[in-house]
Amino acid sequence: MKLQTLVWREIFERKNQLATSFLAILLGVSVIVAMKNITFYSEKAVAYQLDALGANILVLPKSASLQDYYSADMQNDEFPEEYVKRLTSSDLQGLDNLSPKFSIPVEVTGRRYILTGILPKSEFQAKAAWQGVGIFSRPEACGVAVDVPGLAAPAKETLVRKRVIQTLGTNEVLIGADMAAALKLTEGGTIQLMGRSFKVSAVLPQTGTVDDARAFTHLHTVQQMAGKGAVVNAIEIVGCCQQISQGLVQKINQLLPDAKVATITQIVDTQIKTNRMMGRLSMLFLTIIVLVGGASIANYMFANVFERRREIGTLMALGAGSAVVLRLFLLKAVWLGLAGGVGGYVLGSALAAILGPRVAGVPVLPMVTPLFWAVGVAVVVCVAATCLPARRAARLDPSAALQEI
Repeated sequence: MKLQTLVWREIFERKNQLATSFLAILLGVSVIVAMKNITFYSEKAVAYQLDALGANILVLPKSASLQDYYSADMQNDEFPEEYVKRLTSSDLQGLDNLSPKFSIPVEVTGRRYILTGILPKSEFQAKAAWQGVGIFSRPEACGVAVDVPGLAAPAKETLVRKRVIQTLGTNEVLIGADMAAALKLTEGGTIQLMGRSFKVSAVLPQTGTVDDARAFTHLHTVQQMAGKGAVVNAIEIVGCCQQISQGLVQKINQLLPDAKVATITQIVDTQIKTNRMMGRLSMLFLTIIVLVGGASIANYMFANVFERRREIGTLMALGAGSAVVLRLFLLKAVWLGLAGGVGGYVLGSALAAILGPRVAGVPVLPMVTPLFWAVGVAVVVCVAATCLPARRAARLDPSAALQEI
């Protein structure tokens, strides 16, 4: 009889004894998978909400004041637009949604507003030298690395938060909520700014910041209207918080020694602490499940060896060596781990999809990656817990095992 056939018969002839151990692995893996899925999407949701605060790094002229972080770009000094090329062509990791800005004051119907020039995403994509690593594509473990279902932001809100918009014509303008209300502007209308006519492409949502009294148009248009060359007075960056904690700001300072680099430490610290807490909770649950599942499997296998020592002795007396007995128990553990891992992945993914919106307040979709490590963890736990009882079975003396009890 083949060894594999013997293993299958052993498994199916002792279903009741196997059920408890299988259930321990199944529930353990399902809890880990559910926790991992919910944690993953919860971290993305937290990063998304933190991104709503806008840029967490500002590159400013050396003489700039930082009394008000969110209006720090309103400075009289400028620096070359070429600084953008330095950043995007560097090997710095963690730069995301980089946006150069040039702001000037404008007067409309006797009221003073701010006109801010920005570069649309298409401008970066059109310049090979500006397609740096991480620009408009946040790396893994740095926040929103994937699209979170149900949390995708409209183009208008993306512009307000990150100064990112796909396209923006040289005669198009986006108007802040307060400015639009005061001037009674609507989408599709027109506005005169410094003697030039612009089409209102969109009215931005209310933010409660200085952006509500701003108008946004193409960077090069503002430079031309101000009679300036290729200069900017700020570069906004939504940087990866983990990279910031590892010295990203200092690296930018070294790359741009003639500029001032500032960051909002509260935003960075909040995201880092939240991600660490999520990771520690996952590891805590993983440790508990490994210990409980391993103990259950080991207990089952020890009891199995004790109850079947006469059968094992008979098998060895018929010619089966210690290696055959050892493989018999280990193969049984492998199949138990595979079944528990796959079943736990399916159950855990279903639990995450059901509990995610209720527990974490975010939609959760099944992920393929947890399947591999769920099966791997289950198999490793089962095999490790089986090693000692399997070795004990392989060392049984057939003559002693066959004696009447």
